[in-house]
Amino acid sequence: MVLGSIRSVWVCMLYALVLDTYAQQGLNNLWLGGFDSDGPPPFGGLDLDLQSGSMAITTVSRAIGYRRTSANITDANGELLFSTNGAFIANATGDTLLNGTGLNPSTYTSNYPEGLYIPQACLILPKPGSATIYYLVHSTVDLQVPNYFATQLYLTVVDMSMEGGLGAVVLKNEILLSDSLVGGKLTAVRHANGRDWWVLCHKKATNIFFRLLVTPGGISTPQPQAIGVVRNYSGGQVCFSPQGDKFAYYWGMAGEDLEIFDFDRCTGLLSDPVHILINDANNHGGVAFSPSGRYLYVSSIEDVYQYDTEAPDIATSMVHIAEWDGFYSPNPPLATLFDIAQLAPDGKIYIGTGNSTDVLHVIHDPDEAGATCNMEQHGISLPRYFENSLPNHPNYHLGPVDGSVCDSLGMGVAELQAPLAAATVSPNPSAGSVNLSYGAQREAGEVQVLDAQGRVVLRERLPAWSTVHAVELVGEPAGMYHCRLQWGGRATSVRVIVQP
Repeated sequence: MVLGSIRSVWVCMLYALVLDTYAQQGLNNLWLGGFDSDGPPPFGGLDLDLQSGSMAITTVSRAIGYRRTSANITDANGELLFSTNGAFIANATGDTLLNGTGLNPSTYTSNYPEGLYIPQACLILPKPGSATIYYLVHSTVDLQVPNYFATQLYLTVVDMSMEGGLGAVVLKNEILLSDSLVGGKLTAVRHANGRDWWVLCHKKATNIFFRLLVTPGGISTPQPQAIGVVRNYSGGQVCFSPQGDKFAYYWGMAGEDLEIFDFDRCTGLLSDPVHILINDANNHGGVAFSPSGRYLYVSSIEDVYQYDTEAPDIATSMVHIAEWDGFYSPNPPLATLFDIAQLAPDGKIYIGTGNSTDVLHVIHDPDEAGATCNMEQHGISLPRYFENSLPNHPNYHLGPVDGSVCDSLGMGVAELQAPLAAATVSPNPSAGSVNLSYGAQREAGEVQVLDAQGRVVLRERLPAWSTVHAVELVGEPAGMYHCRLQWGGRATSVRVIVQP
């Protein structure tokens, strides 16, 4: 009886873990951008909110502005908790978080108190096992001769239970690693147990990656791995696939360019590097995986490329899907080039322009091959300048690897599968334009809308890991519709009312 009770407790705990992982719809839905509000429009803050199913763009007055360094996090309901631009941390009101000043002490940071210009220099992770503690892993530029690089990797801890829920910094600038590090390039992925995190950074002028394990007990001592090509100071971007089994590093310098690795979420080790040289003259840019993890996109200043990671020869699978069309916004010299990229909760990939323009690029169907991915240049118009500050978001929804031998929680979860949480729809009733919200799923799904007679009036794909989807029933007769969301043999449904 005692063993049975213990097993039941473990099953409940793991079930709660899986449910929590897949049911959450927030954490990465709100993207903050724009400048602080000291200057008149078109300066000022922007909120890009994907919680409703389509990007809602609003202007905001706040004290914090964002340059290339940008990270923020919301709660499971999509409400902003805090954000950072690498120089300081702001609370949900946009003002300085208690004890949130003095981040990343260095001469470089002092020269840019309005926000750092380093790609992926800050990363926010919920502390495993805690509902209120968040870890901010971050760096700056410490030495600028002969080129820019960091000599410290820091940890700052935010406790959201303080200051009436606005939060406060309780530990700041604790050194996690002292070494010569490539500027920024901080990213993370869930451990195979679905609870902990692996954090990766790179040692300058070497082929060494450092990996750190984040657990309920804290952050481990960094462990090195030598693999791939030598990386010097770089712009560009790194990212994991949404499934966590691939890792990409892009920096468009001669001899470096693109690398794609396999990644073991159990051990935190990279393997089987594929090095791809790209014949162009670009040297910044970004990289992002499609929701399925199959297609990898490289945004290389004047060009965008797609690679099929399942092809026998990844390099020859390259499709040139976009070349800068010469567009400036609002006027020269603000060219709408291709820079940092980020996969969003709506299953689309958004690309910054590399300049303080008032547009973003978007790949509407990133899991489609070649030109059918529907790349749209300057497809998102913004009411404020946006300085290439797409947030540095890992896949917060990734769960455990079923049956993993590295499951540090004590048992596999192959037989456990969280039930689908009920989908929600808003507005409802409506004139036909509605937004669906649902829990993230590891596989692609489908939404079907049926009328009162059972006829399918709409059928659309739901990308893997998406949590929001916009449905258009404008033009359909008024009445009750049945909206069914399905992933494999699992489904949930919601009623939609269309008014005249």
